[in-house]
Amino acid sequence: MIKQAIIPLAGLGTRLLPLTSVFAKELLPINGKPGIEYILDECIEAGIKDVIFIISQKKIMIKNYFFNDSFYKKIIKKKKDPRIVKEYKKILKYKKMIKFVYQNKPLGTGDAVLKTKKFIKNKFFLMLLPDDLIIKQNCSKSMIKVHKRFNSSVMASMNVNKKTVSRWGIYKLGKKLDKRNYFIKDVIEKPSIKTAPSNKAVIGRYILPKNIFSKLIKQKPGKGGEIHITDAIQSLIKEKNRFVAHNFSGKYLDCGSMHGYIKSTLEISKL
Repeated sequence: MIKQAIIPLAGLGTRLLPLTSVFAKELLPINGKPGIEYILDECIEAGIKDVIFIISQKKIMIKNYFFNDSFYKKIIKKKKDPRIVKEYKKILKYKKMIKFVYQNKPLGTGDAVLKTKKFIKNKFFLMLLPDDLIIKQNCSKSMIKVHKRFNSSVMASMNVNKKTVSRWGIYKLGKKLDKRNYFIKDVIEKPSIKTAPSNKAVIGRYILPKNIFSKLIKQKPGKGGEIHITDAIQSLIKEKNRFVAHNFSGKYLDCGSMHGYIKSTLEISKL
């Protein structure tokens, strides 16, 4: 059973400047609710019991958001507002699930994942990237079903415009399993248009095997001098570890850019 999730949150969010010069992007409100809470709600609905946040000292306000008990207790005692009581109870529910680890140097997603090694208990775990919201259907829940069915690692997949493949990790697909799932032959981090094996992109949901840590420990920096999770996944694929590309049925929203953040708020307000 997959009961643990990790969420890398140490990134500086430069695509959302100037907002992120003073505020953690994951706490920016999307239709009145911090973006990170959509990710946590997805985890809860998918059956996750334990969530590990990877933050940096520069993002300490994320921890403070969930550990601000004295503020809530004082204001509830003073105002007795039922809306504030409800919000505080929700924060307490999240707080029980969350652990924090630190990545103070921006060395890539692979390095962030490695920081969680001592906390991962089972053979597989879930990773969610907070910039990627998937609404209308719970992507994590459907991926866990795929994992159980094929006893394999799973990554969310989506067709992207061929002109934008250099922004993504791109798959080379293998055997078709059904209309939404394929085995993966290769995955390449941010290829050029000429070298991209397809226009099938990795979206920010992963079910990863615990043995990925053995690759990340030895892995050398790749593009941009960062340790990419994609490169570790590719090493496992070469060793015949099974990974499935899952074409999810929800709607993808990119909250990591200013245009995407505004669009996400508009889309979610329609729900």
